Amino acid sequence: MAYQINRETKETKISIEIAEGTTSHIQTGVGFLDHMLTLLSFHSGLSLNIDVDGDTWVDDHHTTEDIGIVLGQLLLKMIKDKPHFERYGTQYLPMDETLARAVVDISGRPYLHFNAQFSKEKVGTFDTELVEEFFRALVINARLTVHIDLLHQGNTHHEIEAIFKAFARAFKQAFTPSETARIPSSKGVIE
Repeated sequence: MAYQINRETKETKISIEIAEGTTSHIQTGVGFLDHMLTLLSFHSGLSLNIDVDGDTWVDDHHTTEDIGIVLGQLLLKMIKDKPHFERYGTQYLPMDETLARAVVDISGRPYLHFNAQFSKEKVGTFDTELVEEFFRALVINARLTVHIDLLHQGNTHHEIEAIFKAFARAFKQAFTPSETARIPSSKGVIE
């Protein structure tokens, strides 16, 4: 089943469709972000069709944050429609000299712990501080608890790539159907 949201503000016009699968079409107007979202799609097992027209002449902030908002809203829809899933996922991911850890709880309680000191402030024209903005917007709107830590530094591109891949794989593990057909909470509900 595919889920889609179209969102338009004075800063961005965004269309995102998400489904379980492995294909993606991503055009954000921000080359480095396209690359990271392609990796997110591949490693999470989620097909992403993303088209964005954003005010990138200002900078990449609005585009990056707004994609996180819409993607989070779509993940929440997917989560609510899935009857049972593992709930927790953990991934350590090396990217050459770098190492990232992501821990995901599909908890219904939004919280982001983000501990990453990037080696440089930019990758190409992309401001590295926007990585945290993206994940904060996604986590709040998907109502996830997520801890992301950059454990070993190195090339800044590798640092960010390791984080995106680690998150994607941790989410995939957490969203995997559970063997027991029940809500993964002793409360009987995830809110």
